[in-house]
Amino acid sequence: MPALPKHAAFERVRQDHQRELVEDYVEEIAHLHARHGEARASDLAACFGVSAAAVSKVVARLRRDGLVIARPYRGIFLTPDGEAMAERVATRHRVVLATLRRLGVPEEVARADSEGIEHHCSDETVAAMRRFLGQAADD
Repeated sequence: MPALPKHAAFERVRQDHQRELVEDYVEEIAHLHARHGEARASDLAACFGVSAAAVSKVVARLRRDGLVIARPYRGIFLTPDGEAMAERVATRHRVVLATLRRLGVPEEVARADSEGIEHHCSDETVAAMRRFLGQAADD
């Protein structure tokens, strides 16, 4: 397989960065619902260390993209598409973290690194990681 031209690789990275913020928010909304039964903008602001206005902008984007339902002064809820994305991201995160651990990366470093790496792994790379770990595709 021929190597991608350099500009094509950078384009993929740019796209990954745009998707990263969305995926982080969707994943955290799912975590907040699982832990507390609700997700509020103030919880997201505290989690990500950003202002309420910054959260509002991202939530508006998530609403536009059909990933959340949010009403003023109410919680933020994932749509079925948002729930599916959250599950995909969480699964990918678990696979990347398990791979780093298996490679002998110290736990604290593996946790920190997996938070960024997970967004840049293709389905093919995650499948290879699963094979390396000896996991079935539905683990």
